[in-house]
Amino acid sequence: MNQLDKNILETLQRQADISNKELASRHNMAESSMLNRVKNLKEKGVIKGYRAIINPKAIGYNVQALIMINLSQHQMQSIASFEEKLIQIPEVKVGYHITGRYDYALHVVLRDIDHLATLLKDTLSKLPGLDRQETFLIFSSIKEENGYSLEYAI
Repeated sequence: MNQLDKNILETLQRQADISNKELASRHNMAESSMLNRVKNLKEKGVIKGYRAIINPKAIGYNVQALIMINLSQHQMQSIASFEEKLIQIPEVKVGYHITGRYDYALHVVLRDIDHLATLLKDTLSKLPGLDRQETFLIFSSIKEENGYSLEYAI
């Protein structure tokens, strides 16, 4: 990946809905060359997709939490079974399989505290292999996801 690719990616991370014409103009390229370069970045798996970033409060999701989970067993089958079920839970915005004190960290987005209680009691507690969970309410977001630094990208 050269510096031009990095510059294009920085632009797309800030403004994914930019037209190809504008993107090409900003980087002093022909539109056809820009199309090919972006297509190449997609084919290489560098660009996974595009999406709108939605304000959760604007659509009625007023509570966010981090849920730390430990599994009772760590065999491949129990991990796979747990993850298959976890993926299907719409309230889970992001899930990570991690090392350390916990096995998983989940970022969940919910309407209210009652919705959180329902998620914990009626959904998460029924996941296969769940040993225990600990929930942390999020008061505010200090820094939100805004793309990757491309300074050290290869």
